[in-house]
Amino acid sequence: MNELHKIVIVGGGAGGLELATLLGEHFGKQAKAKIILVDQNLTHIWKPLLHEIAVGTLNAHSEELNYYAHAAQHNYEFVLGRFTELERSNKRILLEHPFSSGNKDQQLFSLNYDTLIFAIGSTSNDFNTEGVREEHCHFLDSRVQAEQFQQQLLHLYVAAQTQSSLTDLNIAIIGAGATGVELAAELVQSTQSFHQYGLNKIDPKRVKISLIEAADRILPALSEKISQHTLRELHHANIQVLTHKRVSKIDEKQIYFAHGASIPADLKVWCAGIQAPQVFQHLTEFEKDHLNRLKVYATLQTKTDPNIFAFGDCAHCQPIADEPVLGPRAQVASQQAHFLVSAMSARIKNKTPPMFKFIDKGSLVSLSHHKAVGELLGQVNVQGWVAKSLYVSLYRMHQATLHGYTRTAYFMAKDAMNKKLAPNIKLH
Repeated sequence: MNELHKIVIVGGGAGGLELATLLGEHFGKQAKAKIILVDQNLTHIWKPLLHEIAVGTLNAHSEELNYYAHAAQHNYEFVLGRFTELERSNKRILLEHPFSSGNKDQQLFSLNYDTLIFAIGSTSNDFNTEGVREEHCHFLDSRVQAEQFQQQLLHLYVAAQTQSSLTDLNIAIIGAGATGVELAAELVQSTQSFHQYGLNKIDPKRVKISLIEAADRILPALSEKISQHTLRELHHANIQVLTHKRVSKIDEKQIYFAHGASIPADLKVWCAGIQAPQVFQHLTEFEKDHLNRLKVYATLQTKTDPNIFAFGDCAHCQPIADEPVLGPRAQVASQQAHFLVSAMSARIKNKTPPMFKFIDKGSLVSLSHHKAVGELLGQVNVQGWVAKSLYVSLYRMHQATLHGYTRTAYFMAKDAMNKKLAPNIKLH
């Protein structure tokens, strides 16, 4: 009896987890293929939620998904491990046990594949800026990093309660893309909540939030009209927006700019640019771009090995030659995950692989609990609660792919109840 075609997906982020779920339902349930998802964490958090976790307006424990439990429900296998090396000649990958101790060689184990799919996402690109990696700056690449920021923010407020007079707080966010803008807006609400709950030695009026961007405007990936509207909203919230400012150095208390000026900052977050994770540097045989992403054809097969695919933030994908390379966006990864179901079906049946076509459905940026701004299908500009409703629906669509519509409806009811009962901000 022939063994089942083994599809190994490395990375359980939004795209990788959606793909594992879809392949499990399409092929795993009918025993047409063996689906394996690999990740170094036990649980999944939707990455666009990290800015809310960072300021404490969202409790990560209520939103996390356990890979083992989800795999059992959706007909795929989960393997806990950190990808370290690829052996193309043997069609296997080497993984490291993330929680084991002792000799590193004894921590490694291998996993064979017929088709390998990389979906390991991206990490922040600090452009080798001095001081950024030396514990002077926070990042929002993972739940752990988001929670570290939340804890430091909380500790600053608690420590201020021992002071005899009001204390100032300077927060700087480097990078005014969607993540930076959303974090700045969320911080305004969290400072008000801290004051409401009695942590009042830092007055919201004495919190200075600075949003720093090297380009000539915020949200450079979106239209100028959306950028201008968002800028007005940020100014209305008393957020200082600094454009044309390239950061040259960061230390414990200051941010220095290339032209010589500087600003004080007690808390600093780096949101300026992405790159593929460092482990890709070991894949020397592969064709990559300047961000270390694997170059793929429109089939999402790597240009080095047709048995290895890559998608989402870790892939350099340009389906149409005279159009730009697809950006690191959640909807790109989600559309590619759905496309790969058809691609894997063709591969298992030895048919010609299909070609991926991206349909840009627009972009949305959250500005608070009740506001958002964005553009749909490149034409329709949306603002206010309508845009916010559409923004929230993106997460619900992700949940529906993972759990189905019935369970997603239960999640919506649970979240509505939690908003009524729980504090506005996490205070522990």
